[in-house]
Amino acid sequence: MIGALWNGISGMNSYQNALTAESNNVANINTVGYKADTVSFADLAYSAGGVGKGSEAGSTVKDFAQGNLRLTGGEYDLAINGKGFFTAFDPDNEELRYTRAGNFRIGSDGKLEMPNGFNVYGISTGTTPTVFSSDPDVTKITSAYTQGQGSQIIDTGTEVTTINAKSTNFLTTAVSSGTSGTDYKQADSKISDALALSTAYSEALLSYSSTPVAGTAPIAQESSIAYASFATDLVKEGDFVLVEIDGNQIRQSYDTDAQTTMNLFADKISRVTGLQGSVDNAGNVTVKSLIPGKEVAVTSAKINNDPFVVTQTAAATAGTGLANVTAMQTALSTAIVNAGGQFVSVTNTVNLAATEITELQLKLDELNISDNQFGDAEIQDGVIFLTQGDNKFVVGKVTVHAFTNPTSLIPEGDNVYSAVEDSGTPISMAGISSISSGNLELSNSELSDGLLNLMVYQRAFEANSKLFAAADDFLNIAIQLKK
Repeated sequence: MIGALWNGISGMNSYQNALTAESNNVANINTVGYKADTVSFADLAYSAGGVGKGSEAGSTVKDFAQGNLRLTGGEYDLAINGKGFFTAFDPDNEELRYTRAGNFRIGSDGKLEMPNGFNVYGISTGTTPTVFSSDPDVTKITSAYTQGQGSQIIDTGTEVTTINAKSTNFLTTAVSSGTSGTDYKQADSKISDALALSTAYSEALLSYSSTPVAGTAPIAQESSIAYASFATDLVKEGDFVLVEIDGNQIRQSYDTDAQTTMNLFADKISRVTGLQGSVDNAGNVTVKSLIPGKEVAVTSAKINNDPFVVTQTAAATAGTGLANVTAMQTALSTAIVNAGGQFVSVTNTVNLAATEITELQLKLDELNISDNQFGDAEIQDGVIFLTQGDNKFVVGKVTVHAFTNPTSLIPEGDNVYSAVEDSGTPISMAGISSISSGNLELSNSELSDGLLNLMVYQRAFEANSKLFAAADDFLNIAIQLKK
């Protein structure tokens, strides 16, 4: 009878604990990333006669099965597909915490954080991007740089790099300058040169993104024509000097004297987009391409009807990879400066293979990328890009780590868990689990199962209470018999 009493009490205790766990599941049916508690029951030790001593609700463990995803469209909402957890830092305890809840936001300090203020950890680009600028005093993109000159994402599989270039408005600052015959350029020609090089630079970036290799530098074409007899051939009205460039005839009629005519001839060559023409006192004309790697057909050199030989002193050689981008960037910067403008490019890189994780800053001014802090976020499998106008900057990656024994993680409330020694070392799930942006993982607690379990536990508790009452009645009868 005492054993029966004990069995009834143990049963009621077991189902009371189970009721508490299941009611917690029902209470968290709408909690983002919640993992249901699973209660297992076990029978207690048996007596020598083989009679059981009741039951107990064993340890409650979390069911880390994948929850359904709900599309929210939230800018910083993330959901994990597969195993693993996001990592966050608990400032009160100065410890890392782990969560499946990806309802993140930007904190007042610009860092990605959970609703409880814990900073989300991941791989950061850092606050020292690689900057190339025609003005040494400019170390980031400022409001003065209004013209987009190229923006490209380069993904090598182990790194994600963004290269973004901008310039001041050289369309309004270009002026004619230089000395006739050597470095003279009209304002519209300077603008045309810069625009052509901007296109070449963008093409180089696109090529590099499709084949991200170190590559080789391009070579700019240079041609030479020795108009040795110009002083005696250009002496009167009606005389002329000409050359064909890409099938277009460049012709200069006699003007003032032979040298003046040759100087004006070189100036006309400089009016061809992407070319620089010059001439010396001996009549040697140089035609140089300002666009590295571009082939230019220079033919049919003449004074009047006398032909002259065109010598290619440097053949155009197309570049490849990063070396081509670097050369085009330098040439573009030079052309923009010649047009009275300034050029700047910013390169950011996230090393996907990095093992060190830290807080993720999302203000562009704090990252020394732009003096405008704001950018629209776009997250691709955890890689965070911030878009500002035509430019897209990579700023970090939210990481996912898993544990060999996740059931040993300790729930701390606020949708986070703490790790213990039995959990094992966090293992990166890069390339295994994926991250869906604009989605949240729902609770994997099923309302129908929860209500059914609650009814079962209620009935079981009621049955055990009757068992206790029956054993108590037996005990009372036995006591009355003794009297």
